[in-house]
Amino acid sequence: MAKYPSASILLLVALVCVSGVAQINGLDIHNSICKTLVETRGYICQEHHVTTEDGYILGLLRIPHGRSGSKSTRDQKPPVLLQHGLLADAASWLLNPQDQALAFILSDKGYDVWLANTRGTDSSRGHKSLITKDPAYWDWTWEQLAAYDLPALFNYVNNQIGQKSHYVGHYSLGTLTILAAFPIAHLGQISTTLLRVATQTFLAEQFYIFGLREFPPLGRLEQTLQTILCIHPGVDCSYILTAITGPNCCLSPSSLDLLYEHTPQSTSTKNIVHLSQMIRSGTIRMFDYTLPLKNLQHYNRFTPPVYNMANIPKDIPLFLGYGGRDALSDVNDVKALLYDLKDHDKDKLVEQYVEEYAHMDYGLECQ
Repeated sequence: MAKYPSASILLLVALVCVSGVAQINGLDIHNSICKTLVETRGYICQEHHVTTEDGYILGLLRIPHGRSGSKSTRDQKPPVLLQHGLLADAASWLLNPQDQALAFILSDKGYDVWLANTRGTDSSRGHKSLITKDPAYWDWTWEQLAAYDLPALFNYVNNQIGQKSHYVGHYSLGTLTILAAFPIAHLGQISTTLLRVATQTFLAEQFYIFGLREFPPLGRLEQTLQTILCIHPGVDCSYILTAITGPNCCLSPSSLDLLYEHTPQSTSTKNIVHLSQMIRSGTIRMFDYTLPLKNLQHYNRFTPPVYNMANIPKDIPLFLGYGGRDALSDVNDVKALLYDLKDHDKDKLVEQYVEEYAHMDYGLECQ
């Protein structure tokens, strides 16, 4: 299990509502999230860079105070780290108006807000020795994000602030990476037909076999949707967001426009393969190299180890929020997770269910 210094954790088991770029060492310096989505709203935004133990250079944004709060960064404000979900970046927390976007809500309530960007996204494409054209740059899944990215981010914030950090994670990648032993946790019952067809046809594996290490592959995904996935019986691609996430009730047109400007962000194809394996198997386990001897090299056993929910410390404060119309975080999968947590300290686990919310609707204040 990865180690995190003085971290209190808030997990959202749902995704919050939510150009030419010059680069230095793979890091964006123009049209940044700070300039386009934060400073334009009247907030101060700082850009930090964090280097992981395995060499990735991550863009980390900071909103040190709210519009009406103290402008001194020395004031002791509780820090909170926001981690986005799959195929997204820190912009996920900033797409709605100030009174509906979690990053701004927390900032105005007195939190010191830090916004992570996962390796491979526009703000985190740097590396000490690799470039994104190198296949080795993309040789990772969510396990490496848990082992390297989050510890580096927590340590950086802790060193800057000197006090424990809260954590808020978007479903899915944000909850997967906070604890390697506490992923999203179950994917076996997702109701989105489009993604089920994609996993059953081994779409990600085909991309990987053809040497496409960055996902989504440029020009290939749209063609694949049109020629393979969207023609499958039961798949309706008329509204692609609904086909993937379920019927979202509460996204404004302006928020959707901003969402489409900032997604999809890149991840590794290997990461998508790993998630696909979890959907097909219905289990939470390490990456399956498919060949028993290769698994033996990595794990000293022929099959990948399964994560044990019993290893989750029972006194970690957890908040689990989910929606009834979410096609990715199916209610039955969340109930399976809650069953896994049945022995968790009762005063440390809070559950909230909103019937009308789909995957992109859900958002709550840090508590």
